[in-house]
Amino acid sequence: MTDVADALALLKRGTHEILLEDELVKKLESGRKLRIKAGFDPTAPDLHLGHSVLLTKMRQFQELGHQVVFLIGDFTGRIGDPTGKNVTRKPLTEEEVKANAETYKEQVFKVLDPALTEVRFNAEWMSQLSAADMIELAAQSTVARMLERDDFEKRYTANQSISIHEFLYPLVQGYDSVALEADVELGGTDQKFNLLMGRELQKHFGQAPQVVMTMPLLEGLDGVQKMSKSLGNYVGVDDTPGVMFNKLVSMPDSLMWRYFELLSLKSNDEIEKIRRSIESGANPRDIKMELARELIGRYHGDEAAANAHKSAGNQLAEGELPEDLPEVEVTFEGEQAPIAAVLNRSGLANNSAQAKDMLGNGRVKVDGDVVARDHMLATGRSYVIQAGKKRYARVTLG
Repeated sequence: MTDVADALALLKRGTHEILLEDELVKKLESGRKLRIKAGFDPTAPDLHLGHSVLLTKMRQFQELGHQVVFLIGDFTGRIGDPTGKNVTRKPLTEEEVKANAETYKEQVFKVLDPALTEVRFNAEWMSQLSAADMIELAAQSTVARMLERDDFEKRYTANQSISIHEFLYPLVQGYDSVALEADVELGGTDQKFNLLMGRELQKHFGQAPQVVMTMPLLEGLDGVQKMSKSLGNYVGVDDTPGVMFNKLVSMPDSLMWRYFELLSLKSNDEIEKIRRSIESGANPRDIKMELARELIGRYHGDEAAANAHKSAGNQLAEGELPEDLPEVEVTFEGEQAPIAAVLNRSGLANNSAQAKDMLGNGRVKVDGDVVARDHMLATGRSYVIQAGKKRYARVTLG
């Protein structure tokens, strides 16, 4: 994709704010390879899809031929990002920073193109600054300016402590953009203050100011609160393929467009085609399965994506047998047994009444075929029996 209008449309997809959009257009029109920066403090190595929103946008820049800088804040991680916090965050030890950084490095190339990615650590330049350099850096802002940040202002008003080193955090993050000569910096909406600090410092050091792009927080599977492991509404990038498949296919239909917008690497035209297919009567579950396979393939590979439905009974919806098919053996006297009794004794029905109800509603299959209440099964054989959507087993009649 080389057309600037198309490139801009792709980059704006899902983006909360671009400061300034006309500057981004000019940078794209220049035809040069831009440097796209996003910083990650190695404080939470237990990643979920919400953390990958920035990575997805970075990959879109790479699809357009630009260079991405994945910055691990091993220096800033020792300060502790105060963003959104009403208390001072405990700094990480050097050992904790290194351990968490390795986790990020293991995950990043599951999304990003290695050929267009630099992995950098900001201790590389921050550790070289002298005390005089840090004083010069600190002189580029004021206490009044720092107190414009909502979290600092709230803590100040409430007479809660704010450590001096916390004021350094946005300055250091801004200086990272100077050191890397960033053209664009990506971050969450809660990072806006810090991202804009990068623009100001670049101007001070004689560089063209970076464009700031903020990305929204991804809603969790409940479609209401942000994705969070503590809230249980998450999809972990290290979840097994089957678990990822189940979670994504079970999300509300309305939420899938948000996930396509923020997580999919499909083009705008491809997503619009999918929208039209829904309007024409396509089953939303099939579309969610398509999204699930794309995301599973990213973290576990294409083969895992193709077979993700083979756990936890997912194949039953597609006419396949689960790999984890339970085995049940029940004993009957005589050469035949009524299906209702088989359901009851095998545990596929809670009681005889439920067994008869499922049979009467056509919700029982034996070896793939719907059976009626009067169906009889020969003893001495095994059958794959499905009762409703979620109960299934290979039942051997003794």
